[in-house]
Amino acid sequence: MKTYFRILQYAESIKKFAFPYFLFSLLASFFGVLNFSLLIPLLNVLFDQVQGSDLSKYSIKPEFSLDSNYFTGIFNYYFYQMLQLYGRLGALQYACGAIIISVLSSNIFKYLSQRILKTVEAQTIASLRQAVFEKTIGLHFGFFNNERKGNLMARLTTDVQEIENSIGRAFTASLKEIFSLVMFFIFLFGISVKLTLFSLLILPLSGGAISLITRKLRKAAKEVQEKQSGMISTLDEVFGGMRIVKGFNAEKVVSDRFRQENYGYKASLLKMVYRQEMTSPVSETLGVIVVSGILLYGGSLVIAHDTSLTASAFIAYIALFSQVMRPAKAIADAFSGIQRGRASAERILELIDTKSAIQNAPDAVELEVFSKEIAFKNVSFYYENGKKVLNDISFTIPRGKTVALVGTSGGGKSTIADLVPRFYDPQEGQILIDGVDIRHILLGSLSKQIGIVTQESILFNDTVFNNIAFGSEVTESQVVEAAKIANAHQFVSQMPEGYQTLIGDRGGKLSGGQRQRLSIARAVVKNPPILILDEATSALDTESEKLVQEALTNLMKSRTTLVIAHRLSTIQHADEILVIHQGKIVERGTHDALLSVEGGTYRKLSSMQD
Repeated sequence: MKTYFRILQYAESIKKFAFPYFLFSLLASFFGVLNFSLLIPLLNVLFDQVQGSDLSKYSIKPEFSLDSNYFTGIFNYYFYQMLQLYGRLGALQYACGAIIISVLSSNIFKYLSQRILKTVEAQTIASLRQAVFEKTIGLHFGFFNNERKGNLMARLTTDVQEIENSIGRAFTASLKEIFSLVMFFIFLFGISVKLTLFSLLILPLSGGAISLITRKLRKAAKEVQEKQSGMISTLDEVFGGMRIVKGFNAEKVVSDRFRQENYGYKASLLKMVYRQEMTSPVSETLGVIVVSGILLYGGSLVIAHDTSLTASAFIAYIALFSQVMRPAKAIADAFSGIQRGRASAERILELIDTKSAIQNAPDAVELEVFSKEIAFKNVSFYYENGKKVLNDISFTIPRGKTVALVGTSGGGKSTIADLVPRFYDPQEGQILIDGVDIRHILLGSLSKQIGIVTQESILFNDTVFNNIAFGSEVTESQVVEAAKIANAHQFVSQMPEGYQTLIGDRGGKLSGGQRQRLSIARAVVKNPPILILDEATSALDTESEKLVQEALTNLMKSRTTLVIAHRLSTIQHADEILVIHQGKIVERGTHDALLSVEGGTYRKLSSMQD
C-alpha cells in the first residue's frame, strides 16, 4: 500500500474528508448488519416460539450504551411491548417498520460515503494528472528524445484512469468493507460464539487462495499498460505522419505494425483478465463450502437441542453469515483490481521520480540584462551512447553581432545551438554569458534572454493571436505590431476572423511560409536580446524564403544572433561564419574571407549551391 499512500499525497482534500467518510461508512455498515439481527425476534413470533420467560426478560428498558447489545436490546424491549399490547400481528408490523428504517438509514449513509469517496477520487486524479504533467514538461530536453510521446500520453491518460478506478477499490476494501466485516462478526459472535469460531477456522482457506491469484496479477497488469503505451505511440506516429503514409502507399505497412501492437495488447489483456476474473468464482465457491460447513455444524447443534443455539437464531445466523461473503468477496475483487492500479501507479511514480539532468545550481543567479558577449570555451559534448559530437569548440558572439554556423549535416551545428538555452549541458568546457557560466544562471532567467526560431514551425491548434502571444502577456496591438515586423499581418488580416482565426492542428491550415512568419512574430513578441535561428528558411520555396528572410532581418536588428544555415546566401552578412565539420571548427571568418581560401570547405559548400 506504500505506492497508494504516495499517490494519495496528491489528494488535497483527503484530510478534510477522511473523518466524514469513516463515520458514514461505519454507520452504513452498522445499520446494514442491524437489519439481520432483528430477524431473531421476528422469527420467534412467526414460529410461535415466544415463552413467558422471554417476555419478562425484555420488560425492562436497557441503559444507553454504544454497543450492539444496546441496540438489539432496545429493539427487543419495544418489540415485546408491541407483542403484549397488539399481539403477533402488531409485533410483526413493528419489526417490519424497524427493518425498513434500518435499511433506509444504511443506504443514506452508504450514499453519503460514496459521495465523499468520489470527491476524493476526482480531487486526487486531477491533482495527480496536473503534477505528472508539470513534472514531465519540466524535465530536460534530452528526456523527450529518448521517450516515445505515446508512452508519456498513456501515463497521463490510461494509467491515471486506472488509478482513478483503483482508488475507489482501495478505499472500499480498506475501510468500508472492513467495517462491514467487523460489524458482521460482532453480531455473529453475539448470536453464537461456537459457530463463529468454527467459521473463522475455515475462512482463511478462501483468503489464501485469493491472495495467491492476486499476487500474480500485478506483473500481468504492468505488461498490459506497457503494451497499451506502445499501441498509443504507434497511433501518434502514424496520424502525425499521415502525409508520408499516403505518399509512400504504406497503409499496409502501418496496418501490419498496428496489428502486431493491437493483438499483443489483446493477448496481455486476456492473460490479466483471466486471472482477475478467477478471483470471483474462486471466492464464491469457497464461500459456499464455508456456508455448507456452517450449515452442517450449526444444524447438528440445533438437532441436538444445544441450548447455545435456537432454530430461529440459527436461521438468522445463516442469513447474516451469507452477507459476510459479500464484503469478503468485495475485498477479494478489490485487491485483484488494486493490483492493476498499482502497476499504473508505479509507472506514474517512476515518471514523477525522474530527475531532470538540467537543474539550477545552488548558487544560480538572475541574469538581469545581457550586455557583453556569449563565449564558448573549449566545449565538448557527448550523447548518452558515448559518441563525441563536439570537440573543443571555442568562439565568441559579441553583443549585437551575428555568428553563423555552416557545414555538412551531422557536424554538430544544432547541438551548439541547443547548448546555449541549456537544452543540454556540455561534459567539458564552459559556455559563458557576460562572464557567468550558464550553469550558474537561473533557468527561467536564461530562457527570458533567448528567442528561438527553428526549421519546423511549432504551432498549436489555437488562434493566430494565441500562437503569436504564446508564453507572453501582451496586448492585441503588440501582437499586430509583431506580425507586421514578421511580414505576417497582411495574410492574417485576410483570414475570416483575422487574429482570432483557428489555424488547425500544428497550423495545418497555413502554408509553410505563413507558419514560419507566425513563429518569427512569436519571437518578436518575446523581444529577446539573444536570438537562435536554426535553419529557419531551409524548408521554404523562393518566394516564401524572401518574405521570411526579410522578417528575420527585421527581427535580428540590434540582437545577438546565432544562425544555423544550409543556404549560404542567407548568412552572407554575418559578422563571423564558423564552418563546423565532425564536431570541430575547421574554418572561421567573414563570407568574403572564406570564399577567398583556396580549397577551403566553405568555398566548396558555396560552389555546390551556385
